[in-house]
Amino acid sequence: MHTTPERSTRPDYSLLTRQVASILEGERDLTANAAQFSAFVYDTIANLNWAGFYLTVPAKKGDGHDLLVGPFQGKVACARIPFGRGVCGASAQERRTILVPDVHAFPGHIACDSASNAEIVIPLVKDGKLIGVFDIDSPVLDRFSEEDQAGLEAMVAAFLDATDCA
Repeated sequence: MHTTPERSTRPDYSLLTRQVASILEGERDLTANAAQFSAFVYDTIANLNWAGFYLTVPAKKGDGHDLLVGPFQGKVACARIPFGRGVCGASAQERRTILVPDVHAFPGHIACDSASNAEIVIPLVKDGKLIGVFDIDSPVLDRFSEEDQAGLEAMVAAFLDATDCA
């Protein structure tokens, strides 16, 4: 079944971005802010089944980097994702947001939760350094629009501004 959220259910991203800044004000810790941010996104944006962070770490095998699961809301997730693998790994490698209307059509998609049908992944780049990615999954096909992408990128920017990522 192909369902798209109604226009009236679209979030007010300007308001949500201001709320993120307010929630994170006075705390700079990466783990604390990532936990708060994940919970806020999961609680305020409709039709999600996962929202959370994968953080850049040295690769377990060989040179390079992997993404290691960080604070999130939702079902148990894949723990480690190599750069270039799946939507998260592609976003990290390319350092760009990737919006996927149907994850089953994405080459190399990693199915951590078979209920996920759409995904958006936003890279976390601060001071030229890739910190990780923020990943959001939905059980609804074609859940995320360009409006969602711009709004979520603004929210992630507010998170990065409020957070020390060294």
